[in-house]
Amino acid sequence: MKFLKDGARAVVTATWVGIIVNAFLTILKAVGGVLSGSRALIADALHSASDIVGSIVVLLAVKIANRPPDREHPYGHGKAENVASLIVAILLIIVGAEVAYSSGKIFFGERPVPPGKLALAIIIISILIKEVLFHYKYRLGKKYNSTALITEAWHHRSDSLSSLAALIGIGAAILGGKFNIPWLLYGDAVAGLAVSLIVVKVGYSLAKESSLVIMEKVLDDESVEPYIHTACSIDGVRRVDTIHARTHGSYLVIDLKLGINPDLSIEEGHRIGKRVKKQLMEKHSEVEDVLVHLNPYNDKN
Repeated sequence: MKFLKDGARAVVTATWVGIIVNAFLTILKAVGGVLSGSRALIADALHSASDIVGSIVVLLAVKIANRPPDREHPYGHGKAENVASLIVAILLIIVGAEVAYSSGKIFFGERPVPPGKLALAIIIISILIKEVLFHYKYRLGKKYNSTALITEAWHHRSDSLSSLAALIGIGAAILGGKFNIPWLLYGDAVAGLAVSLIVVKVGYSLAKESSLVIMEKVLDDESVEPYIHTACSIDGVRRVDTIHARTHGSYLVIDLKLGINPDLSIEEGHRIGKRVKKQLMEKHSEVEDVLVHLNPYNDKN
């Protein structure tokens, strides 16, 4: 699809950057969590590992989405990105549930041990790196209208927020051990639970958004106004009777019914329809295809 092809290389590069960085962070957090005894840091390592799986899914989706339309997929393969977004979102929810389970066990077991200061340093590094990745991928996703890359960006932001929660919890647990405040020792486990809630919430929001697109939800009235204005600017179009614009990954497909003079010949009406389609696709780069139906215009209607 033309709107994604221009930035396909940038999207793939950004995804590979995410995979490499997340592999580094997963190893760093896992080793640091074991050495420092931080449950929150180990939970955060699982979150980073899920980012790697999500990025691989995005790579496959971008490859499929760039395939040209065929007999079985006349509107193209753009929704592969939305399917990828849904998979990443479900993955987030599963990871969040696992984190909640592993963190919650501490409340029914032995007295928690405060983590070492190494955990704090690793968490701070993770937050900084994840915020940079979020802004990098989010801007690219918006620039090239890549839903999968935008979902990946929010995956990084959720990791950053979960790391922030872990930072607070680890800090509280360290203070609890230093000043002998028993209830603060549970800060690390509480942070793990907070991480899980953040991850599940982000996953649910992304899954809901992707599902709406997959189920053919059309754009609202305000969003289609520019397309109506463009269609009505074509000579011969008396009115846009109906318009449905739906998202297919990084591009739009528009179905519209136009009211034209009923006295025009079929050939004249066909020319009007072709001009409307051409103008919509040239003026709005996100529009990949337009299906036009012509209705006889009646002043009484």
